[in-house]
Amino acid sequence: MSKTGKRVLIVEDTESVRELLTKQLKFAGFEVGAVANGTDAVLVAEKSKPDIIVLDVMLPDHDGFTVVKKLRSMNLDVPVLFLSAKDEPENKVMGLTVGGDDYMTKPFSIDELTARIHAILRRSQKDDAEASMLEVGEISIDQDAHEVFVNGTPIDLSPTEYKLLRFLMNNANRVMSKAQILDHVWEYDFNGEMGIVESYVSYLRKKIDPLSKNELIQTKRGVGYMFRTFKNDEE
Repeated sequence: MSKTGKRVLIVEDTESVRELLTKQLKFAGFEVGAVANGTDAVLVAEKSKPDIIVLDVMLPDHDGFTVVKKLRSMNLDVPVLFLSAKDEPENKVMGLTVGGDDYMTKPFSIDELTARIHAILRRSQKDDAEASMLEVGEISIDQDAHEVFVNGTPIDLSPTEYKLLRFLMNNANRVMSKAQILDHVWEYDFNGEMGIVESYVSYLRKKIDPLSKNELIQTKRGVGYMFRTFKNDEE
């Protein structure tokens, strides 16, 4: 197996699972580090700057959601793939809300886990390849710095919120279906759970709407969503 050159940090308190993931991901060509708790996860992530973190939700000290919040507060934008025995939709939504990029439930196949890791890394590479400013209507994105401004005021977005907003802006004034959004933002159909798109659109609106003159992300019932530009600030 050829080396990918990508570094994976595994955060898993169950030793047998941690060892299995370490062995299999090394076999898949990744450089792998592993820790057993949230405290060590934050310390190692800050020091080693992994390309992606595979993070168990249930940890002995801090839950995975808290770990990601801490990472984001430290401006560490490393992608995160959650692992959890909990498959309730609200847990998946919570994982993505706090800044995770994907969520898999246990038990899972190693092949699927590896495929999802590759998909997340491809998205990250595309982000890194982007350059210059993207300006559409009232919103501008500095794609070098990953900074987003609404009428000149900066807003903080999670990595996935950023990808969703940029996708909608790149397709301004076009209605994008939920399936299209899932395909381009998550790069797979997320088990058909279209509610993930609805949740993320809601998160974006809560951050954008207070600073915008118009409702920029509009719902087209039964079809999808559209980022609308306005002329002469008309409602």
